[in-house]
Amino acid sequence: MKYERLEEYGAIGDGNTVALVGRDGSIDWCPLPHVESPSVFAALLDADRGGRFAVRPRQSFESVQRYRDRTNVLETTFRTAGGAATVTDFVPVTDADDRPPAVYRKLDCEDGPLEVAIEFDPRFDYARDVPEIESTADGVVATGDDERAVLASDLPLEPASDGPGATATATLAGGETRWLALGYGEGIAFEPSRYREALAGTIDYWRDWVHDCDGGERPVGDRWHDLAVRSSLVLKLLIHRETGAVCAAPTTSLPEDVGGVRNWDYRYNWIRDAAFTVRALAELDHLEEARSYFRLCLDHCRHHDPADVPPVYDLHGGADLEERVLDHLEGYRRSAPVRVGNAARKQHQLDVYGELILAIYESVRYGEPIRADDWAVVRDFVEYVCDGWDDPDAGIWEVRSDPEQFVYSKVMCWTALDRGIELAAAADGVDAPLERWRARREDVRAAILERGFSEGTNSFVRAFDDEDTLDAANLLVPVVGFLPPDDDRVRGTIDATLDRLATDDGLVRRYEGDDGLPGVDSPFVVCSFWLVTALALAGRTDEARDRFESVLEYASPLGLLSEAIDEETGEQRGNYPQAYSHIGLLNGALYLADATGSGDASPAPLGSEADGVDSETEIVRRSNDDE
Repeated sequence: MKYERLEEYGAIGDGNTVALVGRDGSIDWCPLPHVESPSVFAALLDADRGGRFAVRPRQSFESVQRYRDRTNVLETTFRTAGGAATVTDFVPVTDADDRPPAVYRKLDCEDGPLEVAIEFDPRFDYARDVPEIESTADGVVATGDDERAVLASDLPLEPASDGPGATATATLAGGETRWLALGYGEGIAFEPSRYREALAGTIDYWRDWVHDCDGGERPVGDRWHDLAVRSSLVLKLLIHRETGAVCAAPTTSLPEDVGGVRNWDYRYNWIRDAAFTVRALAELDHLEEARSYFRLCLDHCRHHDPADVPPVYDLHGGADLEERVLDHLEGYRRSAPVRVGNAARKQHQLDVYGELILAIYESVRYGEPIRADDWAVVRDFVEYVCDGWDDPDAGIWEVRSDPEQFVYSKVMCWTALDRGIELAAAADGVDAPLERWRARREDVRAAILERGFSEGTNSFVRAFDDEDTLDAANLLVPVVGFLPPDDDRVRGTIDATLDRLATDDGLVRRYEGDDGLPGVDSPFVVCSFWLVTALALAGRTDEARDRFESVLEYASPLGLLSEAIDEETGEQRGNYPQAYSHIGLLNGALYLADATGSGDASPAPLGSEADGVDSETEIVRRSNDDE
């Protein structure tokens, strides 16, 4: 069996889980009941043993995918020499949080006769449990050691005679419709009328969430409006409905370099995404999700001493993410190892403190008050940064080499102090040692400018006292307000990045130097959008627009982006779709729209002086005021 390009997949889900559906009609990845759960279908990670759920013509076909307008409902249309059919895939969004997700597949034959083939081959627990398949009155049931999946259909499903799973073939006439409904744990009765209602309700749900802003404000203007809508829908797909956590990606171990070992599990919530997620969602008027994520991060941190805050959590707030290797799976395109869990949970990463405080600051800008018990958390975190800012750490890129004095980590420590001071100064009666914080902020600033900027490269560098090694994360220096965009040191950093980390067609690699791992580090999508943002802020709008549109050329036909791009082939690499990439796209589009006057909103750099907290804003609220 072959492996499809990542660009050949669309994503469907309901806020609990996400399934990837190939342009060939096969669901090759689906964990149940949650996106962080073990997989039921994992052909994406092992084409022979992983398991799949395929619906497609038996004859040779051509196919194309599209989303229903402003939804996460996916349509795959097949055309053969003798007919045409469309499979509509969706996961209904229900009000019952305790009910496992269900995957519905509607098969419409537009032109027939057309012979179709069904392959239903679930493999529970990352394909370690091959279930027994039995026929039922409405389809088949798959029963494993501790799991159960039921497939209801009006197609003639039967247990496979020559192996695991179930199969069916049928010849459909033009105008004929068939349904398949997959339930996890509990059965689904075969009721096409209810399936049609579920499809209509799911379409309405997504469109209601997106908002129809025709005639209203469009923060990124007409030019990139549809792209922004798709990226916001990707983010919503990755926001866990029960907890509000943002899943970095719905997949695990899709390689940054095919054949290499840079394969990680991204089905978790990283604190570092917080500020940029809050900003993107709030600017698009999705304030409920932005506030929910802000509260979630505070709740996580409230349960830990600041020195012990893990940078990553599971989507239900747990931090037990022991990294394990599934050595029975060969990996996508034979890129082993396949990992679940993530050892970054145990790393010390100083940048997360700045990103967390910045997220709180951004939330206040968008109208979220800080309660008194929230302020205690903020104060404790800023106090920790005062004492621990000069420690070495693993940095934003979570290197597996020795900790270093990464410049971006120090910039984010400065950001934590700066925004903590802003928040405290705007509130009455807040307990905050402002003189100490201001003094330490100047200490951190002085150290960054003295030890983190290289005269030789005319750029901020990767780590203190490193004269030559670059890091694309330093493109965020003007974004967080450490220096203004027109500062010569910012300009120099942009130019050095263009010269040494950027490709001619808009892509940007993350960094130079050792990270403790063998193999190639492919250009990183979010870094490419950071360069767009930095150029836009610096007034280099033509360059910013050209690079923005060049990066967009790498998006899938559905507008989805993974973590990285293979510089030689142009194929997407890494986990897919990637929240950080779409957050970068949205923020890049917002800054670019503002710089070119093509949007209705006018976002300033995060936390710039012109964008400070309004002194009239109610910063602190008693703990029980909004209970």
